[in-house]
Amino acid sequence: MTGETAKQLWPSARPPAAPDRFAWDLDSVAELPLVRAQVRAHLAGPRQGDLRDRLVLALDEMASNALRHGGGRVRATVRPLAGAWLVEVRDGAPDTPPTPAVGRDPSEGGLGLYLIAELAADHGWYVTGGTKYVWAVLAP
Repeated sequence: MTGETAKQLWPSARPPAAPDRFAWDLDSVAELPLVRAQVRAHLAGPRQGDLRDRLVLALDEMASNALRHGGGRVRATVRPLAGAWLVEVRDGAPDTPPTPAVGRDPSEGGLGLYLIAELAADHGWYVTGGTKYVWAVLAP
């Protein structure tokens, strides 16, 4: 995959509007197990299983990327949409777009953005007010 293809994989676009439902201010990846547990608890129920698991995975990947590469204050939110959920993570690196790994051995990691793109019905990123936002919409 080329760098240009990677940019197309994560387009610069704004997400659909949705009110905040769940939000976390994060300082460390050590906080992510608690976030995952809270999402699982809020979306408990037999009909939510697959969607819940995909939502937790996308949130975890996006938040860990922001904490490792984004810098600044990281905030993760999960918002309800009609029949779907919006996951959005912001960080303090507006000049660093989400960049899927290109030309890297899969054993070295860096495949999370590809995974999220596959799981999501829609996804993208944008910058406003000096803050980068990365988002994905997950539907049943």
